[in-house]
Amino acid sequence: MKLTTEEITYPSSDDQPMADSTIQYQWITTIKGGCDALFKNDPNVFVAGDLLWYPVEGNNRICQAPDTMVVFGRPKDDRRSYLQWKENNIPPQVVFEIRSYSDSQTKMAKKLVFYNRYGVEEYYLYDPDDKELTGWHRVEGLLEVIEPMSGWVSPRLNVHFELTEEGLALYRPDGQKFLSYLELEQQREQEAQRAERLAAKLRELNIDPDSL
Repeated sequence: MKLTTEEITYPSSDDQPMADSTIQYQWITTIKGGCDALFKNDPNVFVAGDLLWYPVEGNNRICQAPDTMVVFGRPKDDRRSYLQWKENNIPPQVVFEIRSYSDSQTKMAKKLVFYNRYGVEEYYLYDPDDKELTGWHRVEGLLEVIEPMSGWVSPRLNVHFELTEEGLALYRPDGQKFLSYLELEQQREQEAQRAERLAAKLRELNIDPDSL
């Protein structure tokens, strides 16, 4: 009798929405985009949003899709999922989760257990509705709660965390704040307006701004 081994498939979707609300989606894209920009010149830092991560070869039930994950030591190639055994067995070192109004405490506890078990070094959880930020950092093999979070600097990302009455603010090593696409567009418009006002003043002085 001939034995056959059926190939295991690792789905690229968990059939769950990326976000349950506009504010959750905005935070996911802001953090993911900020991490992308932070490491845009490093070909060996992979950043992904809502990508299924499978840590164990041969078991497609063990998986998680962090809202944002950052993997140091892996190229920026396109992926349908993150199969850890095909990535030099490197797990995501940093993950972010944005809590939704529909996320139960049990669901969030299971995520913490997963990230602790499979090697995440830094885990950050932000609740935009309650403006609550919690972080964990791996110490002696286990994820330990970071206290306090406000003022914390990520060892891996070198990103500075602040928590104010308005909510979470993330700052790059150069002091630039993580901004949403709309905030970036508003910033560009303000810079263009300032440049135009300066050019107008120079022309009033009979100075061609294009000659400078």
